[in-house]
Amino acid sequence: MRIIFGIGNPGSRYKNNRHNVGYQFLDYFAEKQSLNFKASKFDYYFAGGELKEKPFLLIKPSSYVNNSGLPVLTAIQEYNINLSDILVVVDDINITTSSIRIRRSGGDGGHNGLYSIIYHLNSDNFPRLRFGIGKEFKSGELPDYVLSDFNENDLIEMEKVFELSALLVEDFITDGFKKMLNSYSRRIKSEDDERESD
Repeated sequence: MRIIFGIGNPGSRYKNNRHNVGYQFLDYFAEKQSLNFKASKFDYYFAGGELKEKPFLLIKPSSYVNNSGLPVLTAIQEYNINLSDILVVVDDINITTSSIRIRRSGGDGGHNGLYSIIYHLNSDNFPRLRFGIGKEFKSGELPDYVLSDFNENDLIEMEKVFELSALLVEDFITDGFKKMLNSYSRRIKSEDDERESD
């Protein structure tokens, strides 16, 4: 069993926020897999599926971003999952919009949701898929920026990166982080080669 956690804020007012890209990607992936989210008895919504006979869960904590850690810990304990078998999907202001990065472990990078998860798990040794949301804001404007909606052009670009990310997540579900990383590295190299040949 592998679990993919999408970090975001619950409620329709936050639906298209930059901070909610974790939720947005899980909604995209669930639709691609013909899955529907259901409320659990805990503080999260979930959708379960299977790829190549490998079961997986998509989980959206129903707490706010800053309190993501406890629902993540609860799900891990409920399903007895190793940290290497979870993938946290999260926004990152340090990456340009519509770019992605994957990491096997690491700090919170100033993200309160990751901070909460690391705190409750007492470990930063878990994989994460980070979606860039850019850094187009002035000093003191961070809270308003992350809680603002993607513009129309951003949404078009995010749709493209969601398509690629879905393939990477499929690799994670069926074969684990190493396969996901290898696929990511191969695709990045291919994009670089294409740019050099233009």
